[in-house]
Amino acid sequence: MRTIDDLDVAGRRVLVRADLNVPLRDGAITDDGRIRASLPTIEALRAKGAKVIVCAHLGRPKGEVKPEFSLAPVARRLGELLGADVAFASDVVGDSARATAEGLADGGVALLENLRFEPGETSKDDAERGALADRLAALAEVYVGDGFGAVHRKHASVYDVPRRLPHAAGGLIAAEVEVLKRLTEDVERPYAVALGGSKVSDKLGVIDNLLGKADRILIGGGMVFTFLKAQGHEVGKSLLEEDQLGTVRDYLRRAEEAGVEFVLPVDIVAATAFAADADHAVVAAGAIPADRLGLDIGPESGKLFAARLADARTVFWNGPMGVFEMEPYSHGTRAVAQGLIDSGAFTVVGGGDSAAAVRQLGFDEAAFSHISTGGGASLEYLEGKTLPGLQALED
Repeated sequence: MRTIDDLDVAGRRVLVRADLNVPLRDGAITDDGRIRASLPTIEALRAKGAKVIVCAHLGRPKGEVKPEFSLAPVARRLGELLGADVAFASDVVGDSARATAEGLADGGVALLENLRFEPGETSKDDAERGALADRLAALAEVYVGDGFGAVHRKHASVYDVPRRLPHAAGGLIAAEVEVLKRLTEDVERPYAVALGGSKVSDKLGVIDNLLGKADRILIGGGMVFTFLKAQGHEVGKSLLEEDQLGTVRDYLRRAEEAGVEFVLPVDIVAATAFAADADHAVVAAGAIPADRLGLDIGPESGKLFAARLADARTVFWNGPMGVFEMEPYSHGTRAVAQGLIDSGAFTVVGGGDSAAAVRQLGFDEAAFSHISTGGGASLEYLEGKTLPGLQALED
């Protein structure tokens, strides 16, 4: 896979597909981690004299122009972080985009409006997607793929544009691929995986694949209640995927046969409602009251999980252990994050929620070996799937 070091970009317009899908609240960015992660590639291209045209998506406007999904706040923040003006095009491939691209000086930076305002970006129709790719490619002379969080999508800006222009991987994608290879090839053991988040169904493929690779798998978050139910425990009003109970029982059986240790919580923080100020108490994992729902793993589970991470040499963590945004239910996620740090292992934090939790809970990002910008992409890579965006860059 070529990198930007292999490109001559001086004086040339370079279209950079970045991942700037940041969380917004009332028009304000609440976590700029993905913008910061994109800076090294943009700055490296500027230093080489390129005219940098950044494109990205935000949210799911579903092919319609929706002001609440505008990238305008991102353009402002990108300019602040770069310490330079960032020209903002008010459309994706229209008059504003063309004029903005043509007006760039060497070392200049522009950001196009939200790619997903164009139906062709996410279209499953090759011709519709290709038509948008033609117009995007016409804005530039070189393509750099650096939006790792989108490489598992067969989208116009990710898959079709690099087939139309000389292309290379940006520093972020190159770093992500190198890290993921350390999780799949010649893994240093013991290899522990901590999985959280709300749904088992989101993690089925990766659990299935890891049963043959990981030494132990720790399960927390909302998905744990399907595991507890599969073991015959009552889970009250907790999140439950009844249709996955058979699959989960099969995973537990296969793990036992393969010698893979499944670590489940021994206690749960159960509340009367999904609210920070709801009445809540620590209960045994197998005794959640019928009128309560679990919102975090309990303190003994936090200690257990940390202990099962302590001797690991490789750890992959994807998904918070509870509703970390609410302080009463943040302690399980905090315990796992600290467990990764204390282990001294090669630690990879994957997924937007996990990365946001690390920052929101006040951890130093440098304490982890790598914080991935792409949750879904990381999971699909670990499942062994071919990622369209990486395939396009390798062609």
